[in-house]
Amino acid sequence: MTDPSLSGILGLMQLTDSALPTGAFSHSMGFETYMAAEQLEDEASFAAWLEMFVDQQLTYTDTLAIRLVYAATDFERIEDLDELVTAQALPRQIRESGMTMGRRLLSIGARSYPGEWVRRYQQGVAEERMHGHQATVWGVLARGLDVPEDTAVASHVYATVISLTQNAVRGIPLGQNTGQAVIREAQDWVDRAVVTSRELVAQGIAEEVLGAVAPGLEIAQMNHERQRARLFMS
Repeated sequence: MTDPSLSGILGLMQLTDSALPTGAFSHSMGFETYMAAEQLEDEASFAAWLEMFVDQQLTYTDTLAIRLVYAATDFERIEDLDELVTAQALPRQIRESGMTMGRRLLSIGARSYPGEWVRRYQQGVAEERMHGHQATVWGVLARGLDVPEDTAVASHVYATVISLTQNAVRGIPLGQNTGQAVIREAQDWVDRAVVTSRELVAQGIAEEVLGAVAPGLEIAQMNHERQRARLFMS
């Protein structure tokens, strides 16, 4: 029989793999707006944008949501978090992408790794009582797999980094080797996101600061809706 900890790791590897068909390849999360403005066109400028995105949107939204899922004592708390994390996403495309990818992840995860909270989450989405935000969905799945909290946070941020870098390789475009160099550099930012989110939870202010994203980033994401030519959905 497979060791329980190994089973969790294998499940994590499956559900955070860039080949998982969540639709992440269709989203730039706003970096295409910077491309159109000719502010993002090489390794250095993309790396600067990605570091900002990790430090801001991922750290103050997704990582905190995952940790709050781990702290939940009942499923009603998950329902509240799903509503909160979805509502704080002001740009429409970002809000919709979080739900679209989250629901796809939930569908795949429920089939492969069913559990009581996963089942109730699916039911809530089916009844349109819940949105299915990607971060809270991942938190529920990772918790069900007994993945350690820090590992769950790091794997989600790292998977997002890889997806966005792959999209930048196609969209800017960057070379494959350049993309790998950015991913290696981003590992330090992932670690910082893990530490920062852990400290915010320890200070008891995680829910208070959830969604505290730089206005410039959100404005760029909003402007993407009206961009004349687009490669990505967000």
